[in-house]
Amino acid sequence: MSSTPRKPVHLAPGEGRAYPMGNISALFKADGADTAGRYSISEWWLEPHTRGPGAHSHDEDDVFYVLEGTMSFLVGEAWIEAPKGSFVLAPGGVTHDFENRGAVRAGVLNLSVPGDFERHMPEIAAWFAAHPPGDTRG
Repeated sequence: MSSTPRKPVHLAPGEGRAYPMGNISALFKADGADTAGRYSISEWWLEPHTRGPGAHSHDEDDVFYVLEGTMSFLVGEAWIEAPKGSFVLAPGGVTHDFENRGAVRAGVLNLSVPGDFERHMPEIAAWFAAHPPGDTRG
């Protein structure tokens, strides 16, 4: 545990560290510097009919709360349709993905535990610039 006191964080709607990636955008609300590396909190927004990052796994737990629309989540081998207000936990090491198959923009609040996930965001944003997310309809 760090003995350095952390500062409170207050952000207005739409504020945070933004990572636009075409039809996907991420907005980090609190990350390693704010949480002493304990967790990161971000919003992820997908335009209609937008595929997500693709099936992947990592050591961190991924916690998702659907803010708007309906998000489709792959957790393990099953897809879950998660409307606004849904909660999804993908434990560390479990293959997961998310996408917006609907006709309206969808967003999730994401908690990554432990934190410092944001250190990967510049390479993730560069990857999406080179490989724009596909359309879920085809």
